[in-house]
Amino acid sequence: MGIIWTIIIGFIAGVLAKFIMPGSNEPSGFVLTTILGIVGAVVASYLGQALGWYAHGEGAGLIGAVIGAIVVLFVWGAFVKQRV
Repeated sequence: MGIIWTIIIGFIAGVLAKFIMPGSNEPSGFVLTTILGIVGAVVASYLGQALGWYAHGEGAGLIGAVIGAIVVLFVWGAFVKQRV
């Protein structure tokens, strides 16, 4: 059940991140939006644990996942601009 919950939170976080930070070079589609949110949640969890905000094994919530997804979306946009 944890994996399904992560996918659902990841999709919601990816949609919210794309809504907050729109752009022409962003990944589109259901799968890429979900992956964006999941990666954002992982980034937020890792940084939160490194900074002492979360305990070991504790994941980021929806707000942390959205912030992490925005960071990943920003990095994605910078990477795509360099390639073009």
